[in-house]
Amino acid sequence: MSESRAIFRPAVQADCGVIAQLYRIASDGVADYIWSTIAMPDEDILDVGRRRYEREDTCFSYQNCTVAEVAGKVVGMLVAFPMHVDPTEEQSDPVLAPYAILEEDDSYYICGVALFSAARGQGVGSQFMQLAEQQALEKKLNKLSLIVFEQNAGAKRLYVRLGYREVAREPVYPHPLIHYTGDAILMVKHLAL
Repeated sequence: MSESRAIFRPAVQADCGVIAQLYRIASDGVADYIWSTIAMPDEDILDVGRRRYEREDTCFSYQNCTVAEVAGKVVGMLVAFPMHVDPTEEQSDPVLAPYAILEEDDSYYICGVALFSAARGQGVGSQFMQLAEQQALEKKLNKLSLIVFEQNAGAKRLYVRLGYREVAREPVYPHPLIHYTGDAILMVKHLAL
């Protein structure tokens, strides 16, 4: 696959099945945990994710997703949205609490970027990160934020190379569905409006 062949477009509701697959990759087990807590009896975990992303007017919606296509097939996605922190809201679930603590107010939050393995190493991920910057500026937000696991050294190196800086960290609450232990790190990049 060549970088120039990737076409980026806003996601549509029909993409929600593939968005769930890609978000599952991006979240390193966090989505599996969340989706397992809201699944109907005997519901497949990916069906839960699809159902969540089919919703509208909520953060976790296809409306906040951009997909990359090659030859008409979705190969990757970006989920990003404006983050406005409610200081009175507390996360009671200890597994999710570290991520809630690491929210950066008034930022454009890159919630997830993922590519299927065949599309990796072609520059599509970097294009998604550039696109997130454009989207932030269009929304008049001068900073982007994301959370990365410290043990995901390759991703952290990429974000540092792209200008993101660590601003806070919280210990990951151990759970068998979550792929990493150690710390979750909030990284922020400032933009000129």
